[in-house]
Amino acid sequence: MHISPRNELSEFRRRYRWMRVFVFLTFLVFVGRLAYLQLINGGDYHKKSVNNVIRTVSLPAVRGRIFDAKGRVMATSMPSHTLVAIPHYVDMGEGFARLVELLGLDEQEAQKMSDKLNDYRKDSHDMRRFQQISLVENMAPEQLAAVKAYHDELAGIDVVDEPRRYYPYGEIASHVIGYMNEVNGDDITRATENENIVDKYRAGDLIGRKGIEHSFEADLRGVRGWKKKVVDARGLALSKEKAENLLPDASMQEPIPGYDITLTIDVALQKLARQALSGHPSASAVVMNIHDGSILAAVSRPSLDSNKMTAGLTYEEHDAINENPYRPRIDKTVYENYFPGSVFKPFTAFAALEEGIVTPDDVFNCSGFHEFGGRIFKCTHAHGDMTLYDALVQSCNVYFYNLAEMTGMDRIARYAGEFGFGQKTGVGYNTEAAGQIPTREWYDKNFPGQFRIGHTLNAAIGQGNTKVTLMQVATAYSAMANGGTLYQPQVVKRIETPDGEEVKSFQPIIKRRVSVGKHSMDLVMEALAGVVEDEKGTAHSAYNEAVSVAGKTGTAQVVKQSRKKGDTMAEFYYKNRDHAWFASVAPVENPEIAIVVLVEHGGAGGEHAAPVGVEIARRYFDEIAPRHEAPLLADSPADKKKDVKVPVEDTSPTTASAHKH
Repeated sequence: MHISPRNELSEFRRRYRWMRVFVFLTFLVFVGRLAYLQLINGGDYHKKSVNNVIRTVSLPAVRGRIFDAKGRVMATSMPSHTLVAIPHYVDMGEGFARLVELLGLDEQEAQKMSDKLNDYRKDSHDMRRFQQISLVENMAPEQLAAVKAYHDELAGIDVVDEPRRYYPYGEIASHVIGYMNEVNGDDITRATENENIVDKYRAGDLIGRKGIEHSFEADLRGVRGWKKKVVDARGLALSKEKAENLLPDASMQEPIPGYDITLTIDVALQKLARQALSGHPSASAVVMNIHDGSILAAVSRPSLDSNKMTAGLTYEEHDAINENPYRPRIDKTVYENYFPGSVFKPFTAFAALEEGIVTPDDVFNCSGFHEFGGRIFKCTHAHGDMTLYDALVQSCNVYFYNLAEMTGMDRIARYAGEFGFGQKTGVGYNTEAAGQIPTREWYDKNFPGQFRIGHTLNAAIGQGNTKVTLMQVATAYSAMANGGTLYQPQVVKRIETPDGEEVKSFQPIIKRRVSVGKHSMDLVMEALAGVVEDEKGTAHSAYNEAVSVAGKTGTAQVVKQSRKKGDTMAEFYYKNRDHAWFASVAPVENPEIAIVVLVEHGGAGGEHAAPVGVEIARRYFDEIAPRHEAPLLADSPADKKKDVKVPVEDTSPTTASAHKH
């Protein structure tokens, strides 16, 4: 077929037109895309490009301080320097080798640091690679100087001024104050899921673990801030002049410091109570204001050094604590349960008196034992004829065995419950045990068909299955001494901002008013005074003319143990000695404080616990709250404080009040 030149030209022109249309449309697409990128998304892409060279460094918040009742600092923050890193940008070759050299690390320390960094770097999808982590806390001066001098050579590495927790009194009140250590995975997960926590925890952060540090973590912690800096492609910081135009307007946010907390604890009293217990390897004591439930001292021996626990223990220190037979990790004032022994007898007496079962003048004869159901229940010795006063002063078991038979377990349990036994006190700064006050129902549930009246006899003298904590005994004896008001014990006075502005104050909380008449209260209190002052009293050997103390001794039996391989005779003897109690109030004429002492495996309460309690009372009124003569001029009415309204937690009638005669 023959094609003319005219037809060929026409075909070429047609194809040329289509080519021009295609080129034009392609150009329009490129122009449109360019306009879209520049005009519409230009800001976002510019921001991303800037963000590629901007690093955000966290600024730690200063943790709130903890003060004692008189303003002494018990926990604070000291200046410290922490070496931090963003793992993704760290040069693990020459850069890391240079860092190890500057820090003066040995092979083991260098390997540990390398493993930590690589743990974050190994997964390219793990965004933790871009999070700031701590490598060295509390840097030595020579380490700080070396890193600062060669900072431009260390990609991804920085030094942050970070406050370090410091406890000026070390072991003093360490169970109350607590300590801190590094967060774990569970802590981070819980914080992430908790919408109320604005500043989430990150790896390397510290968190309160025990005591006030733990229970008031949210108040003490504060909120961290941040600052931005510009880096080059190697992750090294640019000079201020070069970075100025690239930094956003908001290049820094100041951290918000945590709140300060003032406790009811008096450090001076805490120290002298600890000194009074110093002769005993395992012991505890609580001192409480009977008029508002505030805890003035809470000592648990042996204790831990909060500074060492926060800074981190060596393997040797960790093993020494865990292998210590006296259990220094346990707060014996609130967590440990003990048989109360004879310190429980006043509450058995209240049940019998208030139910009209005995009168103060009723007499029971003690021949040294009480026979019931084919069993012999022993007393310390034959006391002869005993009234209630005599039985409390001389701690006669036989008298209370007779009371137990007539009163019954449930009545005793009911009145014990009124004074707070068998339930947590709500003190709140550490894990607390509820103790145990057995009832017939409890035995039927736990030991079906095995209840015997002998269980009631044991319960009446604080043995059997009766268990209490020191904090419970302190609140109960406070209620007994103040006329029947059971307060919730408290250890925090107020929370304030660092500038001293009050955030929250803690007023006394009344749990209930016990349904025990004044006559019964006065009778028991008179007998408790006789325990110390009467020549026949079980604590008379601890009598001191300088202070008047009313109290009750207790010698609580322990489960006897066989001698284990490796035990010395001294260790075997110690483990099988009874616990020594002394629960008291002072001064007798106008009680102000309750003092409860427990010496584990101390033996007789009158011999080993009472002298400690009396010594604490004497030194309290001599050194902590000395008494002065009344001023020559009376205070004017304007100077007198107004009555404080005390919030009442529960004023409804109790079970026991419904059964009073």
